[in-house]
Formats: sequence, C-alpha cells, structure tokens
Amino acid sequence: QVQLVESGGGLVQAGDSLRLSCAASGDTFSNYKMAWFRQGPGKEREFVASINWSGTSTYYADSVKGRFTISRDNAKNTVYLQMSSLNPEDTALYYCAAKTSGTATAYNYWGQGTQVTVSS
Repeated sequence: QVQLVESGGGLVQAGDSLRLSCAASGDTFSNYKMAWFRQGPGKEREFVASINWSGTSTYYADSVKGRFTISRDNAKNTVYLQMSSLNPEDTALYYCAAKTSGTATAYNYWGQGTQVTVSS
C-alpha cells in the first residue's frame, strides 16, 4: 500500500501561481498511476489531472487545461501540480490519489488534502 501526503496549499490572489506536492511512501512509487482531484465548497469531488507511471502521459480536466501541469519525480516519490492563472473557481480542497498502474479500478489511495483558496 502507498501513503500519500499533500502540501503546498494556501491563500493566493486571482492570477497567481501555486505548486502542490504529494509525497508517497510505503510502496514502489513507479508502480502507481497518480492523479489530483479537488472538491470545492458545496461541490462534488472532481478530477483535475492524471499522470502515468513514467510521466510520459498526462490527462487534464477541461477546466484546468492550459493552466495546470501535472508532473512526477519517481526518484523523489513525489507528484506535483503546478497551477497558474488561478481564479476563485479553483478554490477547493485538493487531493492526491493513486492506483496501481495497468488496472481499470478507481483510485483507491488518497491523501488528506491540501486547501487552496483563491481570492478575487
């Protein structure tokens, strides 16, 4: 099993940038496909971005495409979410998630989340 701990959230102004990190431990990091999700106030949790085990394939929600970049460093057991041109609609609790690569299952490992608040 893998344990995930997010960091890097905070309060920023519209137009600012922020980088989230998710540190993994407990298993071989490169065995896992990684993703970021978020849940805004009063909203359902939604997918943000994902990255395959090697970092060669990424996928983004339309709402963040062109503004957010997901990446990973398997040597550091860490996945990142670089966020730019933030707007108040990006305010949410951001979660890191993992699932074993090559499986069709849902993401089954989750961090505790890190809060991102964007003021207008």
